[in-house]
Amino acid sequence: MKKKILVRDVTLRDGQQSLFATRMNQQQVDRVLPYFKEAGFYALEVWGGAVPDSVMRYLHEDPWERLEKIKAGIGDASKLTALSRGRNLFGYNPYPDSVIEGFLRNSVKSGIDIMRVFDALNDIDNMKATIRFMKENGGMADCAVCFTVDPKFTFKQRTQALFHRKKLPRNLFGISYFVKLAKKLEKLGADIISIKDMAGLITPSESADLIRQLKNEVSVPINMHTHCTPGYGLASTLMAMLNGVDIIDTALMNFAGGPAAPSYEVLQIFADKLDIEFGVNRKAAFEANNELLEIRKELAEFDSYKIFPIGFDISNYSLSPEVDKLFDLAIEYAQDNKEDRLLDVTQRIEMHFNFPEPDEEVKHAEIPGGMYTNMLAQLKQLNLDHLLPKVLLTVPIVRLVSGCPPLVTPTSQIVGVQAVNCVIDENKGLPHYTNNSIQFVNLVKGVYGKTPTPIDPDFREKITGVREETPYDTTTYKHPENPRCDKYGGILLAQNEKEELLLDLFPSVASNFLNNKREKHYIDVKREIEEEKQRKRDEIRMAYERLSPEEKQKRLMEGLYNYPWTSEGKPDAKEEISFFVEEEEFPETGV
Repeated sequence: MKKKILVRDVTLRDGQQSLFATRMNQQQVDRVLPYFKEAGFYALEVWGGAVPDSVMRYLHEDPWERLEKIKAGIGDASKLTALSRGRNLFGYNPYPDSVIEGFLRNSVKSGIDIMRVFDALNDIDNMKATIRFMKENGGMADCAVCFTVDPKFTFKQRTQALFHRKKLPRNLFGISYFVKLAKKLEKLGADIISIKDMAGLITPSESADLIRQLKNEVSVPINMHTHCTPGYGLASTLMAMLNGVDIIDTALMNFAGGPAAPSYEVLQIFADKLDIEFGVNRKAAFEANNELLEIRKELAEFDSYKIFPIGFDISNYSLSPEVDKLFDLAIEYAQDNKEDRLLDVTQRIEMHFNFPEPDEEVKHAEIPGGMYTNMLAQLKQLNLDHLLPKVLLTVPIVRLVSGCPPLVTPTSQIVGVQAVNCVIDENKGLPHYTNNSIQFVNLVKGVYGKTPTPIDPDFREKITGVREETPYDTTTYKHPENPRCDKYGGILLAQNEKEELLLDLFPSVASNFLNNKREKHYIDVKREIEEEKQRKRDEIRMAYERLSPEEKQKRLMEGLYNYPWTSEGKPDAKEEISFFVEEEEFPETGV
């Protein structure tokens, strides 16, 4: 009997978010749904992450409608999954249980089967509400452990720390750290444990060790999620497959590689050689990938790579002897745990399929690609990009004093921005932490949750004005105002609970989106009323024109005889004579 590994396709959420700034519109999504339905992936990640914000902000579409249309198109062929940040959902500040419950209840009702929940600090307390409410509403809780690496200090920095008798952390984020988190999440009711490596920094050997340990100590399915940015993704996923992983995350070829997930098609070839069953309809996957190629061309302005993978039919493929040998060598090196050779061969495989080359700067710096590019962009705006090397040296220092937060969204951006601020301060002759972002202040204060290592009370007082950790008080949360739109008949801006939740989660973006939605509805209804009035006028006019001259004369005389004249024998000024139409009354419509 073949070993089976389940495949979660992340093309429609993570794939387009990683490569094309989440710009797929509803029409483009609709075009691939029939193929995905036939493909029969175990699950499809289609929502959450940046999708709700982006579809409102840039595409002027309703995120709830996006989800519901995907559910209608896929049915029960695959489980639909989404991504959220625990108690923070999609933002920075934590939300009260009432908002979390409402969001998750409506997510399940609209089609989500599995909610992947993570916390950027790996603070399990921030994930408890999502686990509970997903299960109460009939969904599954996929609990993600955020993979990260230790701060990378130079020899000089370690020597200086030793001289000042300061101990720098070593092996803080080892295998045991992630296993311990996974066991706690399983006790809380996790249905799946995911290793969420959004920076693509997990090496093949770490992937093998971590999967083996998790399979020994955790009973729920284990899912591997990684990216290809620094060149580890394909090899690390292969190692997971060889060491007992239950589910892997992949994207179809035209939405894979580079900063995105590994390619389903390439991993399917490995599965064939290893006699592993993925259970995917290959012909449908091939047809979906062909349509995605056309969509990728339509998204060219958002495609920073513009490197297209070769055309490849996974349903009917043959490999050249040279390429076939590369796959065999990769399996051999993976089984023998020869990491350097494995990475060399898998990167040659990716080169054959024309995926982007590994980002060596990200690989060397050991930070997420998005964090790296954001810091560089921040410096370029100030014509200070020559300071980037110094910023990279400052990142581990900022990270250390702020409790060693994992470098995942959004904490990676918080640390990155603050590292840039510190170097700019230094460049101006000012001490570090003269200028601090509000997010960095909140991180140090404890607003976002507990950091992996304690923060020095003296440093916390210096940055925030308080010595004690101060969690966010959700009892003080106030829902955004839901005003009446006087311009559109006095109707409420948010018309139902789902729209009220959009205001909670994306106050500014949702307010603009909903205002435009109300305006469009107002204009559409007004036009429909005018069209209906005109239709009735036309009907009466046509009926009148069909009358004989005698009937028209009779109609005229009856109208004059029955018209409400004034005592002076003149028509009432308030009345308007019409030979053809009497104005109709319409029910209240808000216009």
